[in-house]
Amino acid sequence: MLENIVELLIEWYEENHRILPWRASKNPYYIWISEIMLQQTRVEAVRPFFERFIKALPQVEDVAVCPEEQLLKLWEGLGYYNRVRNIQKAAIRIVEEYGGRLPADYEKLKDLPGIGNYTAGAVASIAYDLPVPAVDGNVLRVYARIMEDDSDILKQSVKTKVEKEFLEIMPGSRSGTFNQALMELGAMVCVPNGAPKCEQCPVAQYCQARAHGTALDLPVKKKSKERRKEEKTVLVLRDGERVAIRKRPSKGLLAGLYELPNLEGYLSEEEILSWVEEQDLTPLQIVPLVDAKHIFSHVEWDMKGYLIRVAALEESADPKMIFAEIREVEKEYPIPAAFQAYAEQIQMRLGQDKYR
Repeated sequence: MLENIVELLIEWYEENHRILPWRASKNPYYIWISEIMLQQTRVEAVRPFFERFIKALPQVEDVAVCPEEQLLKLWEGLGYYNRVRNIQKAAIRIVEEYGGRLPADYEKLKDLPGIGNYTAGAVASIAYDLPVPAVDGNVLRVYARIMEDDSDILKQSVKTKVEKEFLEIMPGSRSGTFNQALMELGAMVCVPNGAPKCEQCPVAQYCQARAHGTALDLPVKKKSKERRKEEKTVLVLRDGERVAIRKRPSKGLLAGLYELPNLEGYLSEEEILSWVEEQDLTPLQIVPLVDAKHIFSHVEWDMKGYLIRVAALEESADPKMIFAEIREVEKEYPIPAAFQAYAEQIQMRLGQDKYR
């Protein structure tokens, strides 16, 4: 069954693929960075992040020596900051062990920090023409529908099975094109969250889910356990143009990033003002802001916010607290998107918004 789709998909891809900056060459560094960025983000959203990252760090060697705060700032807005930390760890090894060029070896690529089967397969096949599969969510969805397979695609055993089946049909030196064709088909035609565009599919004649009307039932994903909910009170402390931020701990969620000061639970205005005074600050006004929510992989933050104007932001009892002008924060300090709603209240732009 699967062997029948290879030539048709390659021909379709060569005529219909999107023009993307990381596809302009077979640069393994570009492919690696783009694939890590694309793991949780849509292609069009990734494009400006990718271009900014590559402009600032055009070579693997540049990533290896980049100061952490600059690295996190370049990643701001993409989330999953451990991914860019792993990129740097891998870059250091690539420089030390491979002279600054990603190895043309699937197993050696998998041995690098943050690079799993999929990313290794993408780099190995697209950059180096090695006949190995690159199975991501798009490819799993295409497979599940073509084969009408109702296995839970979130299980590693299912992914391993699919990788093995695609490995058997890899078309030699055109494996990179085939892998990209599968990804493109899943992104543009055999789409998630809705009806697939079967009338545009170059391999529709071989699709068992289309033949039996089961496409909307596939792929199967078993529900994961519910996220833990945390209530937080977020404080926007201001005196004129300056705003208070503080650095998060070096380990744990959003490690090493900067945040707007926040407190566990929902606090009353009296409790908030008391806390502000404990920071050796003089509150002049407190104004409720919008409620906001931010969802991480396993945790959900439900937030209430307050704008607090203070007499002067000069020194605080908290040594981790920093007072800076809003434009300085935008430029120098990586702030996670979890605080987007409150940044907007003071016209502070985060992530890609700064470059529009």
